[in-house]
Amino acid sequence: MAAPWTGDADDGDTLREECGVFGIFGHPDAAAHAALGLHALQHRGQESAGIVSSDGTLFHSHRALGRVGDIFSSGEVIDALEGRAAIGHNRYSTQGAPEVRNIQPLFADLATGGLSIAHNGNLTNALSLRADLVSRGCIFQSTSDTEVIVHLIAISRRAQLVERMIEALGRVRGAYSLVALTRDSLIGVRDPYGVRPLVLGQLDGAMILASETVAFDIIGARHVRDIEPGELVIVSDRGVESIKPFRPAPKRFCVFSTSISRGPTAWRRGSASTRRAG
Repeated sequence: MAAPWTGDADDGDTLREECGVFGIFGHPDAAAHAALGLHALQHRGQESAGIVSSDGTLFHSHRALGRVGDIFSSGEVIDALEGRAAIGHNRYSTQGAPEVRNIQPLFADLATGGLSIAHNGNLTNALSLRADLVSRGCIFQSTSDTEVIVHLIAISRRAQLVERMIEALGRVRGAYSLVALTRDSLIGVRDPYGVRPLVLGQLDGAMILASETVAFDIIGARHVRDIEPGELVIVSDRGVESIKPFRPAPKRFCVFSTSISRGPTAWRRGSASTRRAG
């Protein structure tokens, strides 16, 4: 039986601060590009990797312990990840024994539909949030911070998924960036501090989100801009929509960041700029 989760920094089940995330929407070879993107981000996590794809109706998943090249080297595995959209995750190596239940992306079937999330970060109030969720009847299947976010989204009474995500992320504290996949959209969020990097790219009309631009280089994608601190972007067949629900906080530095973005404090909706964030 696994030991109870304590949230201790040396616990092998605890999600580490630097993981790699990748998301792509609108490409017929979404899963293959996700695998290549994760390979480029391998330095961010060597413990495990996973990809979840969506074909517009069903979700398809493959997750395993080990390195990307070993997990996604089979054409049969990639072909089974059908769809024009996919997200992937590399998990950071830990001192303790890794567990399959902690491999991301995580998936949940919510009232608003299927949702898969891949997360990079460290929630400082994860323990208190988890205790509250358990007391309310939530059943956890993993020991990662990411599942706390999933449950917060699940219990929200907001009508729309994006509204649920905004409410849920408004309760968490810490540094994070994440990508999420629904049946028909790709969502990216960066924490108000802007500590965890998240960048937007483009390839043959498909839009991509990744932890670093090195994931664009390997597939020949173009870097569009950095996601700004406190920004949420929604990528769908309608294009790229930007929302600023979280007021940017004082800047902090991440050694894995590609640049430092400066974002406005007001809410804003509109198409993503093709200008590099300065």
